Amino acid sequence: MENHLINEQVLVDGHRIAAGVQGHGEPVVLLHGTPSSSLIWRDVGRRLAEAGLKIHVFDLLGFGLSERPHDPQVDTSISGQVAILQEMLRHWGLERFHLVAHDIGGGVAQRFAVFHPDRLKSLTMIDVVSFDSYPSARTRKQMEQGLEALIKASDADHRAHFRNWLLSAVHYTQRFEDGSLETYLDYISGPIGQASLFQHQVRHYDSVHTLETADKLSDLGRVPVQLIWGAEDAWQVPDWAQKLQAAIPGAKLTILDDCGHFAPEDQPEWIAELIRQFIQSG
Repeated sequence: MENHLINEQVLVDGHRIAAGVQGHGEPVVLLHGTPSSSLIWRDVGRRLAEAGLKIHVFDLLGFGLSERPHDPQVDTSISGQVAILQEMLRHWGLERFHLVAHDIGGGVAQRFAVFHPDRLKSLTMIDVVSFDSYPSARTRKQMEQGLEALIKASDADHRAHFRNWLLSAVHYTQRFEDGSLETYLDYISGPIGQASLFQHQVRHYDSVHTLETADKLSDLGRVPVQLIWGAEDAWQVPDWAQKLQAAIPGAKLTILDDCGHFAPEDQPEWIAELIRQFIQSG
C-alpha cells in the first residue's frame, strides 16, 4: 500500500526524513508511533484535509520511509525524535499549530508540549504511551530474552511473529489484513527493516522518556487537550487514559467502542471528526 501523504524528502541534521503536506487552513501536525509510520494517518489525514485543515506528516527517523541510520550513536529514542519534530516545524515554517499524536508519538508530544506549550493551539493524544505504561509485559519479556536472538530470527519467523503482534493492535482484523498490514510488516522486515526495528524502535522502549515529564503534565492545562482511546486497546489499556486525564487539568477523554490500539486504523472517520470538532470549535 502506497503512503499518499508522503510527498517530500527533507534533510534533517544530515538524515533523510520522508514527509508530506496536504490541504489548506489551520496547521495540524500528525505524529505516528511504533511499529508504524505516517501511513497510519492516511484516512484521518485525508478527511482532515477535506474538512479545511492543512495536514503535516513525517516518518520518524529510523521508521517507515525515512532513513534508518546505521550508526547506533544516532538518537532515535522518544527524546531524540523531539529534535526531529522541531527541525520539521522549522522546515514547514510552523510557529503555532495543532498537534495530534499516537502511541510513542504521544511521548514525543508530551516532551514537546511541557517545554513549548505556547506553540500549541491544541493537543490530541490517541492511545499514547505515558508515565511507565510501556513497554508492555509481552514486549518486556521479549526484551529480557535478548534482542540479538530476535534480530537473527529468519525472515519468515520474524514476519509471522510481528504479523500476530500487529493483529493484536486492531479490532477489525480482516480489514487490517486486507489493507495496510503487509506494508507495516514490509517496513520492519527484510535485511534493513528487521535490524532497524530493534535498533531504532524496540531498543528505545524505555519509560524514562515519559517519566521525566510526568510531574509536569499539569502544565498542559494551559493548552486545550483531548484524549481519544480504543476501548479494546490491549497495548495501552484504557486505565492509562484515565490516569492521563486526571493529570492534565481540563483534558477531554473519548473512549471509542470497536477500537483497538491502532485506533486510526479501526475508526478513522470517528477520529477525524473528533479532531475536526476539537480544532474548529476553538
